[in-house]
Amino acid sequence: MTTRKYSEVWDLDVFFEGGSESAEFEAFIDALPEKVESFFSYLKSLQQPVSVTQITKALNIMKDVLVEISHAGGMLSCLTAQNTKDTKALLLQNKLSSIGASFAPATLRFQQILAEIKEAEFIQLLEEAELKKFSFILTEWREQAKQKLSEDEEALISALSVDGYSAWGQMYNLLIGDIKVEVDVDGDLQILSIGQANNLSAHQNATVRKNAFEAIEKVFTEKEEFFAKTLNHLAGFRLTTYKKRGWNEVLQEPLQVNRMKKETLDAMWGAIANNKEPFVRFLKIKAGMLGKEKMDWYDLNAPIVGKAPKMSYQEGAEFILKHFGTFGPKLEAFARTAFENEWIEAEDRPNKRPGGFCTGLPVANQSRIFMTYSGTLSNVSTLAHELGHAFHSYALRPVDVLNRRYAMNVAETASTFAETIIADAAIGEVTTKGEKLNLLESKLQRSVAFFMDIHARFLFETRFYEERKKGVVSSQRLNELMEEAQHEAFAGALEETHPHFWASKLHFYITGVPFYNFPYTFGYLFSLSIYGKAQEEGNAFEEKYISLLQDTAVMSVEDLALKHLGEDITKQEFWEKGIALCIKDVEEFIRLTAEEG
Repeated sequence: MTTRKYSEVWDLDVFFEGGSESAEFEAFIDALPEKVESFFSYLKSLQQPVSVTQITKALNIMKDVLVEISHAGGMLSCLTAQNTKDTKALLLQNKLSSIGASFAPATLRFQQILAEIKEAEFIQLLEEAELKKFSFILTEWREQAKQKLSEDEEALISALSVDGYSAWGQMYNLLIGDIKVEVDVDGDLQILSIGQANNLSAHQNATVRKNAFEAIEKVFTEKEEFFAKTLNHLAGFRLTTYKKRGWNEVLQEPLQVNRMKKETLDAMWGAIANNKEPFVRFLKIKAGMLGKEKMDWYDLNAPIVGKAPKMSYQEGAEFILKHFGTFGPKLEAFARTAFENEWIEAEDRPNKRPGGFCTGLPVANQSRIFMTYSGTLSNVSTLAHELGHAFHSYALRPVDVLNRRYAMNVAETASTFAETIIADAAIGEVTTKGEKLNLLESKLQRSVAFFMDIHARFLFETRFYEERKKGVVSSQRLNELMEEAQHEAFAGALEETHPHFWASKLHFYITGVPFYNFPYTFGYLFSLSIYGKAQEEGNAFEEKYISLLQDTAVMSVEDLALKHLGEDITKQEFWEKGIALCIKDVEEFIRLTAEEG
């Protein structure tokens, strides 16, 4: 029973009243170039050998600038997502991109200063009390500098990225935000955003699901050349940069960004490839329940038993709070703060960007969560997912700002961990076999998404980049690559695919993190190992979990797993343990369907 009505619209005025029209916000952004220049000037004044005091001072200046740029970036992410027609926010975003581009050469200069220190002297510096806690990040920066071009060349790349690389990413947001989809929903022709149309993939009525899918495919077919050009230019800029740096492997940057070895990635996908058969069986059974021989893309999220369960936003919030509390009091208290203090934008309305995200506003030590909530169980799961991200940031509050910059794969660990709590709680609360079957199927959709859908994205993107090295890839070829990847990743379980998925999925166009796909699967399986420990230890595990989260920004993922789980994640055996838990869900699903007839 709901005890309080939570707002479905977030509060951004607490940061800058008036949003993009705020004079205070514009002044905040306008003050940043001088601070960047001050940092750069200080670095230019340094001469080798640099002292502990000089490095410490540089870190403190850098920290302040990083926090303020991140704060402004978080605010602009919120403003442009909540209203794709906010032209003032887009202008401010362009301004901030230029500032970020000017800051990049300064950070590179600092990294190069570190790289110029002799090895023995560098090791000695890291033993000093002021720098010891930064040893991981300083070593990482030093190694990154060795892999890059000269300071002037990297500065030029950064400057050109404002009107090149970053601009194409912003172009995608403009294009997607401008799209309206006409969908026949039970005889009512509705004009929807892409996000609203995507939510219909879980509609009870099969005709509505198909109508929504065909409407999305139609609109992206009409505009495919715009999206093909955008994707090609993003990839072209990235590949040209890699070539200049002498990087031959397209996965070098995403692996580096995720602090992860190639052996770990190969082990993960290898374990998944060897264990797809149970999930193919699941999809075949689900297709049969829907009256089909094989699954179509637009039926992947379809409910299977009776009417699809619905939860209002208020009910979803209370459900999450209740079950977060069963894991630990700090997670529950944090989530309650997010609901009560209006950190979440969930209202279902037009002109919102599709998808969901969590962003930090570090000056205020707060987070904001964006999504479009329409009452499905998938929405409840997304809400828990984003709260998991926010809790990760909360857990890192006691840690120095420079030691909070965790990679995407471990970020997705915290979010999928929160999702798993809610998925299991929902199954545990139902009273009938039919309800349990529906929820178990919903949980298995996540396994299908991470083992098949995300795998298809990875296969598509890897192959697209290889072809892009030879020249521009046509929209027709992009469709072919997408269909081939979906057929392969779903191991032949799909009948109708989603050929324009490459155009409709935001993740292919994000400039901040390359290959925005495999970290989701990593996070899912990694979180299952953590969840297993939590199940064994109960509430006592929460402090250990927070300790793990605090280490995510100062370790490689291999070292993190070894320290906190005692596992070697470069071996397929580790990943197979998590997959085995998901296979048990398939077996239970098969058992229940047999009983239900």
